[in-house]
Amino acid sequence: MSKDDDSGRKSADKTDMAEERTRWSEDRTALSNERTFAGWMRTGMAALAVAIGLRAVFSAAEPTWVPKSIATIFIVAALVIFWTARYNAGKAHDRLSTHEAEAQSARVFTLLTVTFSIGSVATGVVLWTL
Repeated sequence: MSKDDDSGRKSADKTDMAEERTRWSEDRTALSNERTFAGWMRTGMAALAVAIGLRAVFSAAEPTWVPKSIATIFIVAALVIFWTARYNAGKAHDRLSTHEAEAQSARVFTLLTVTFSIGSVATGVVLWTL
């Protein structure tokens, strides 16, 4: 074996290792995108919980539309958070490709966002009818 063959093999091994690390990095980034999406969904749910809490704490306040309006602001904030999370997660998802990790599809992001949004709007309707 010549010195050039040995040098070429080492270079190829280094290239293979670099490509493998890149694939792992892409997988980690795709999974990180999912975790970030989940974090924003939790933040939106927290805003919804604040809306329910405000309505419960200030239910005896007069006029009644004041606590309802304040609760509605937090419900709207939750909706904005949900859809912003969906938009950003979808953008990142479209740019990434996974290799060994099984990332969620963009449809799952949309399904969760729609579900949480319907629940938030329903919560707002219930708060206004109480």
